[in-house]
Amino acid sequence: MGLTAVDVFAGGGGLTVGLKRAGFEVVAAIEIEEHAYATYRANHPEVHALKRDVRAISGRDLLAGLGRGRIDLLAGCPPCQGFTSLTSKYRRDDARDALVSEVARLARELRPRAIMMENVPGLKSRKGRHLYEGLWHDLEALGYQLADGILEVADYGVPQRRKRLVLLGGWGFRMELPRPSHSERGEDGLAAWRTVRDAIGHMGRPMMFNKAKEEDAVGELNWHVVRELSEKNMLRIRSVRAGETWESIPETLRPACHRGGYRGFSNVYGRMRWDRPSPTITGGCTTFSKGRFGHPVHDRTISVREAALLQTFPADYRFDTPYMEHACNVVGNALPCDFAEVVSRRCWLELSSARDKSRSNQI
Repeated sequence: MGLTAVDVFAGGGGLTVGLKRAGFEVVAAIEIEEHAYATYRANHPEVHALKRDVRAISGRDLLAGLGRGRIDLLAGCPPCQGFTSLTSKYRRDDARDALVSEVARLARELRPRAIMMENVPGLKSRKGRHLYEGLWHDLEALGYQLADGILEVADYGVPQRRKRLVLLGGWGFRMELPRPSHSERGEDGLAAWRTVRDAIGHMGRPMMFNKAKEEDAVGELNWHVVRELSEKNMLRIRSVRAGETWESIPETLRPACHRGGYRGFSNVYGRMRWDRPSPTITGGCTTFSKGRFGHPVHDRTISVREAALLQTFPADYRFDTPYMEHACNVVGNALPCDFAEVVSRRCWLELSSARDKSRSNQI
């Protein structure tokens, strides 16, 4: 009998891609955001996906709807906007922060054999620390043996720099974190980090989104579309070489807020490098001012599809929304699929091993 999983805070389905590849049958998913949910349903139609607020779903109702008494893995990526370094400067409270505690509630009600949770490192080290410590305490009280770590996704074959906090828990058994398969320059006998060129070097010229929309060609183009740069941003991107940021832009061309000794965000108005992993892909991945999202050589940002490839979504993955902003958010908020697969495979192996040991003890 196969192993089952429930994907909570499922987004557009990046984690589910990894769970499936690792061998899990994803029996249910929960996602409230309209465009992410539509994308999930378009790519995973066999999953019992619920467009609901997770706080309004009880474990009993979920299991009853599935006709199952227990699941093997509860997996989820709670919203992280309140804990990320990108927003820590403003110290804004986000109502979604408390959703982390829903992982413990669902664990108590579903009693899965294992837990997998992913988030940004700031959940453990900044203002989310009390929530994380509370989650840890609650899961331990339920009988889960826990392990966590801050992992660099580039170390696991993703062509992107992105640090993630991963928490694993086995009910009555310990689960180990996966070991890296890659290193920056191939040290320790591992493969070298994958690069921007590896992921998108084959891509041709994209179309401007407005033109693609007028021609009803966004779907046909597989979301290989970009935003049109303003005249000023075109001058700025032409003054920046691969790997550089706003600091290479002449003072007279910089936005007013970046002049006169600016010391704020450093990784904006810049270009990627062909021979390095990309910076962290976010919902602003096609906006020049929101990150180092300029193409390494062409005077444009990366396209939505190129951002998705850097997130290791399958090349034919559908983003079911007519809006570029929502497509970018679905892409940027996802857990990279290849990283999700590595962590999910670790869970599959640990669960299988624990099940085999339990059967041996019963003989």
